[in-house]
Amino acid sequence: MRYIISGGTATGANLALLYVLTDWLGLWYLISAVLAFIGGFFTSFFLHKLWTFQDNSREQTKRQMMIFLLLAVTNLINNTLLIYVLVDIFKVWYLLSQAIIAVLIAVWNYNAFRIFVFKQAKLAKVINE
Repeated sequence: MRYIISGGTATGANLALLYVLTDWLGLWYLISAVLAFIGGFFTSFFLHKLWTFQDNSREQTKRQMMIFLLLAVTNLINNTLLIYVLVDIFKVWYLLSQAIIAVLIAVWNYNAFRIFVFKQAKLAKVINE
């Protein structure tokens, strides 16, 4: 449940930024999507680290953020390609396209975060104790 709430909050931040940047500031939707994704990245990382996976360790934060960033960059590339395909090829509204993509990425991310990012910190903590 915490994953869904954290992810929903980060997705809400992403969609709000996408809307503001595109409709209010007049940026091209692909540039807006990239900038919104970056804003969503920081929201997502800290919510997942501190609340979802309850990892308060400071010594692992830099390594975790680097792995999280690698996953986020992969997601950013996939997000940008998919939003282009949905909007320009299939003529789906850009906000609906982003919402669909967010659900797909969320399913992948849950397992990746649980296995590769935050679980390793708990294992390292147990080994070091």
